[in-house]
Amino acid sequence: MALWDRFKESASQMQTQLVAKKNDLKSGAFRDASMAMCALVAAADGTVDASERQRVAQLISTNEVLQNFPADDLRRRFEENLDKLTADFAFGKVGILQEIAKAKKKPAEARAVVQIGIVIGGADGDFDKDERAVVREACYALDLPPHEFDL
Repeated sequence: MALWDRFKESASQMQTQLVAKKNDLKSGAFRDASMAMCALVAAADGTVDASERQRVAQLISTNEVLQNFPADDLRRRFEENLDKLTADFAFGKVGILQEIAKAKKKPAEARAVVQIGIVIGGADGDFDKDERAVVREACYALDLPPHEFDL
């Protein structure tokens, strides 16, 4: 099986696992860490163009797991995180990883945040090396082993 086919299958399985845990993923820490993760993946290469911003915002609003939260609130949080990254990527990334790390108190939420990063990263058909790298960094921030997610 081609690498991309394996990745698509893995991302699909992760989305299924997230949906199964949907009722357990309602905390503010999970919401905030998820939006920070989405922004980090969207800006993984250090830039965010308007089409990428729109695509990720659309994915956020249609993701079944994130429907536990008001869509306009999620979009606002996503945009705020993107603004931090576009203003100063290196400095913004430190703050974003700190936000993501707040989810590590609940291991199920921490894993779900990583899974959301993988689902968002692969949604365009290419989970590239920059996206993989920032999700791997988020794993370290959450005290999770990246190999658990094939990173």
